[in-house]
Amino acid sequence: MNTLIFNGSPRPNGDTSALIAALTEALEGRVDIINCYRANIRPCVDCRACKDAFACAILDEMQAVYARILEADAIVIASPVYFSSLTGRTLDVLSRLQPGFYARSRGEAGFSNKARRGGTLLVGGGNGSAELAVKQSRLLLRAMNCAPIAEPVMSLNTDRLPAARDFAALDAARRLARFLNGV
Repeated sequence: MNTLIFNGSPRPNGDTSALIAALTEALEGRVDIINCYRANIRPCVDCRACKDAFACAILDEMQAVYARILEADAIVIASPVYFSSLTGRTLDVLSRLQPGFYARSRGEAGFSNKARRGGTLLVGGGNGSAELAVKQSRLLLRAMNCAPIAEPVMSLNTDRLPAARDFAALDAARRLARFLNGV
C-alpha cells in the first residue's frame, strides 16, 4: 500500500496536520507527504508542452511528484479552507496535473495507469462553506484516477475547537485510513 498526501497547509503544526497525523497513524504501508507550501513547484502556465507528450516543460520538484502519483494506491488532499476554497498553494501544485489530462485526450493512460482510492481532509474556522473545496478536491482526485472517493473528513469549527480536540473529525480520519487501506 502506497499513500500520497498533498498537504495544503502553511502551518506545520496546525489543524490540517492534526488530521493528517490521525490518518497516517492508521494507514498501512508507505506514506509520502507533499507539502504544497514548501515544495519547489510552480503553477501551470498553460504553455501546452504537455499536449503532445506526458511531460511538463517546467522542470521543478513536480517531476518527482508525477512518479509518486503513478506509484500511489491512494491519494489524499488535505487543506485548510480559505474563502470556501482549497488553499492557493494546493491549487498551484495540483494545476500541474495537465499532462495527465492531455494524455487521456490522446488515448494514453496518463494517471489512469491504475485505479486509486481517494480522500479529502478539510479544516476551517468561521462561518464559510466548504462546498467549493469539496468539489475542487473531488475534481482533482478524479484527475489522478481516484475512484472510489470517500466522503470528506472535515473539522470546520477550528476557531472554537482545534482539530486536535475534534474527536469526531479525528475518528473520521481514522475511518478514512481504513477505507484507503481497503478494509
